[in-house]
Amino acid sequence: MASSSQSSSSGIQASLEEIDKNLKDVQDRREKLIKGTRDVVMLCSKSIVAMHHNQLEDAKSKMDQAKAMLEDFREHAQHDLYRYIAVAEQELVEAYALKSVMEDKPMPSMRELDVTGESYLTGLLDCVGEIKRLVYDSMRTGKGKDVEKLFATMEEIYNAIYPFAVYDNIVSGLRKKLDVARMLIEDIRATVTEESRRKALIEAIGSFEKKASNGEK
Repeated sequence: MASSSQSSSSGIQASLEEIDKNLKDVQDRREKLIKGTRDVVMLCSKSIVAMHHNQLEDAKSKMDQAKAMLEDFREHAQHDLYRYIAVAEQELVEAYALKSVMEDKPMPSMRELDVTGESYLTGLLDCVGEIKRLVYDSMRTGKGKDVEKLFATMEEIYNAIYPFAVYDNIVSGLRKKLDVARMLIEDIRATVTEESRRKALIEAIGSFEKKASNGEK
């Protein structure tokens, strides 16, 4: 009986040692991902700030650094911890998409950025908010053509992704981001419409004053 008990115990012990080793590996990888992806998100955020200040080279350097870091972290994430790099991927997509808009170039594909489909969708939707800032900047500097183009880009992104709303139960937060993007677009639409009316009124008043000063009826 004793030898049988000892045999059973040794079998359990071997399994427990293997489990302990596996869990320690998961824990170590998780800690690296939490810290590392936080740095990636920070780099992407700084790159977006740099772009809004027209520091495109500095922004590109930060984005490329973040992309390289993510490639390394994917090895640590593997399949079981991939959720820990989802936010970082999303931020990377947002940064690269914004740069493409500012440089008037085609947006990078999911394959080019090496991100998941979920991160690609949510990152593009987040970029709508950054494009809104570009719209306001263009309005302040009187760049009407840029305003129209940027607004069209916002709508194109939204309309392209909207059909994926049916996958909201799979892609976490997708419906909410779509709703936010829609509200941003409507805000810009109202602002642009009001600005157009204001300019038309100013032009009409100017024309009337010119005619009045020339004695025209």
